[in-house]
Amino acid sequence: MGASRVERIEQRQRNPKWPNAPVRIEMSECINCDACLRHCPPQFGAIFNHGADVIILPELCSGCDKCLPACPVNCIYPFPEWQGVPVPLDWWEEPLSPDDPYV
Repeated sequence: MGASRVERIEQRQRNPKWPNAPVRIEMSECINCDACLRHCPPQFGAIFNHGADVIILPELCSGCDKCLPACPVNCIYPFPEWQGVPVPLDWWEEPLSPDDPYV
């Protein structure tokens, strides 16, 4: 099941072997500094600029937490209930687009 980033994007499924919950950004607290985006490992590539917002696709987030210490305002939180909260469909336009910072 979707071991590579491209496969996870195509299937829109998170790797079930990842033990940690994904994280989310509280956009009302975010200052759009992109520090989290720069610290997200490219093999996961879960954080994107989406218009004025910075977003995390939970299906691509391994929960590695490398973004947490990078955030100067601590607006990144665990997202254990991610499966019950669908992300907007237009968020899926970011991965593998010309603006994808991980390709």
